[in-house]
Amino acid sequence: MGKVLIIGAGGVATVAAYKVAKNPDVFTEIVIASRTKSKCDALVEAIGNKAIQTAQVDADDVEQLVALFERFRPDIVMNLALPYQDLTIMEACLRTGVNYLDTANYEPKDEAHFEYSWQWAYRDRFEKAGLTAILGCGFDPGVTSVYTAYAAKHHFDEIHYLDIVDCNAGDHHKPFATNFNPEINIREITQKGLYWENGQWIETKPLEIHRPLNYPHIGARESYLLHHEEIESLVKNYPTIKRARFWMTFGQEYLTHLRVIQNIGMASIKPINYNGMEIVPLQFLKAVLPNPQDLGENYEGETSIGCRIRGLKNGEMHTYYVYNNCSHRAAYEETRMQGVSYTTGVPAMIGAMMFLKGIWRKPGVYNVEEFDPDPFMEQLNKQGLPWHELFDIDLEL
Repeated sequence: MGKVLIIGAGGVATVAAYKVAKNPDVFTEIVIASRTKSKCDALVEAIGNKAIQTAQVDADDVEQLVALFERFRPDIVMNLALPYQDLTIMEACLRTGVNYLDTANYEPKDEAHFEYSWQWAYRDRFEKAGLTAILGCGFDPGVTSVYTAYAAKHHFDEIHYLDIVDCNAGDHHKPFATNFNPEINIREITQKGLYWENGQWIETKPLEIHRPLNYPHIGARESYLLHHEEIESLVKNYPTIKRARFWMTFGQEYLTHLRVIQNIGMASIKPINYNGMEIVPLQFLKAVLPNPQDLGENYEGETSIGCRIRGLKNGEMHTYYVYNNCSHRAAYEETRMQGVSYTTGVPAMIGAMMFLKGIWRKPGVYNVEEFDPDPFMEQLNKQGLPWHELFDIDLEL
């Protein structure tokens, strides 16, 4: 049906590649490219599909990306590299007439800040070029936004309150490790919190607001309010929302390590001079922490991610909780990656599938909630991330 080019060879890209290879009726040709070609070759060997092609590319370099896209002529590029590289890849897509998909919004390297404005600025250019750009097609952002669209389509006339809740109740048996790129992960968590209420953004101190929440099959876990990008697009696309927040769980041991890392300056992204060399402390820390790709083998437990929604249907207030629980063990047995990579890589594949099938295809730049949620929700059940619904319960929030 179409050719896909995956940029990246980390945990999320690995899961996406496994899943793309399992859907040959949709993905008739596959290319994997990253800064280190040997990683791509090793991934192809692990998948066991010799027809998958590989290439080397520096995704920070528009000219290299243009040459890569012109060489392989993909129908869509799945950007599963770093958020720093979103704009260079989008530029290359425009120059070569290639469609685009990513899982996280753009972040500048020199500032711990992320928002969609940089990518939304490309709307007119993609529309005029007749190209589709699909933003934030992981789990959160991604599936949580599709959940919201599904709720708005089938269960609510107006959504008033939205809380996205993300619990990782797994145990990787490491003193301290992040479940995805340590640099991106620590930058995200140490930022100030941000949520939407009554038409304005409210800022909080980092991890200032927290409370225990109960997660299906897991129980109570302390959950912390964070700034997360999907809130920005969801309140724009669903203007009836009065309050929108994002919550994530952290254990006390993790938070203690994080506090020490911050206190000794290792979370800093400002370059320092060390023995005549310029290094970024957080990048050095990333180099010595466990690789998220290596956590899966001994990972136990599961994740639970979903949306807790209150709103009106036929003039009456109702609640709705839609969620997925993902087993780290099951994810590893299928893709050799842990559950956090799995829950991001599978939706990325489904988004590319939606495009190649012509279901999510229209010129411009779009967040996933702007497309029809139903076929995506159907594929979640088929591709390993089944979802569950609870109606008119106490949402705790």
